[in-house]
Amino acid sequence: MVRVEATETGRRAAARGGAGPSEAWRVIVRRASTLGFRPGAWKRGRVLAALALVLGLIMALHARITDRWGLGSLVETFLPWSGVFVPVLLAGALWRRSASAVVALLLPTVVWLSLFGGLLGDRSGSGGDLTVVSHNVGAGNPDPAGTARDLAASGADVLALQEITTRAKPVYEKALAEAYPHHAVRGTVGLWSRLPLSDTEPVDIAQDVGPLGDAKPAEAKLADARALRTTVATDRGPLAVYVAHLGSVRVHPRTGFGTQSRDRNARALGEALAAEPNERVVLLGDLNGTVDDRALDGITSRMDSAQEEAGDGFGFSWPARFPVARIDQVLVRGVEPVGSWVLPATGSDHLPVAAGIDW
Repeated sequence: MVRVEATETGRRAAARGGAGPSEAWRVIVRRASTLGFRPGAWKRGRVLAALALVLGLIMALHARITDRWGLGSLVETFLPWSGVFVPVLLAGALWRRSASAVVALLLPTVVWLSLFGGLLGDRSGSGGDLTVVSHNVGAGNPDPAGTARDLAASGADVLALQEITTRAKPVYEKALAEAYPHHAVRGTVGLWSRLPLSDTEPVDIAQDVGPLGDAKPAEAKLADARALRTTVATDRGPLAVYVAHLGSVRVHPRTGFGTQSRDRNARALGEALAAEPNERVVLLGDLNGTVDDRALDGITSRMDSAQEEAGDGFGFSWPARFPVARIDQVLVRGVEPVGSWVLPATGSDHLPVAAGIDW
């Protein structure tokens, strides 16, 4: 019956001038509108209906999913992509002519929109007292000089870099010297600024733990530092700026989503931010997690995401070739983000992220 109906539909469309695609959509709409009145429509597609309900419950209760093997963090990292399954299930429901599956899809649709609907529009404005850029430049970057030129051309007043290698450090310092007369590097993270810097110091994010960490010389710890704190002197007063690169996460066949070092770093960084006396604070860095990830609660509970407040869309930043997650962050406290955007790709596997902030 389906083949006959489809053939007859195609003939009628051809007779009216070949409006095949639009006619196909009209057929889908007609099917959807008459589902509830067809015999058996509420009995068909029970598996699809169950899948829709499970999807909605995962979205709604993601914070209650166990974090054993890093499962909770993994789900929350890619939570925005859960909405992709809604149209897939809808297509299946219409194909099966299942009224129950269509109704069940209301749950994941409503939950997804409540979680991420506010990110679909453009919330960005223009202007701002200060433009900040953060970029994980990549340890394997084949063209650090080109990356530095691209970043300098962005017009950033304050530029934070992560994953600076010993070999690439002098390249960045030389290429950025003219545009940024002030800079500070601690270990693998650094900050370049058009404005004066002061009180720069590494931030202990609990990289080295246990007896081996305690025995590690201070010079070695400084060389491997992945976070710093400095004060930027602005016309509107001092601004505390943190640059951080939290531990990487890995997927292991036996142990699952490995987040131990990232989680430990996040807790330590959250404590440092809690103790920060300056009312105006900006955190720039690769946090190896999204703002939806529970592991970053100690940070995100104290800071606002510039992308969520004043961005356009989700602002995915990694991987550069096909971004699927925003793990590079601009977080603020005591200042107002007026715009947030993602810059074009460089030689890194991350995209640079930028924001304009105002007082």
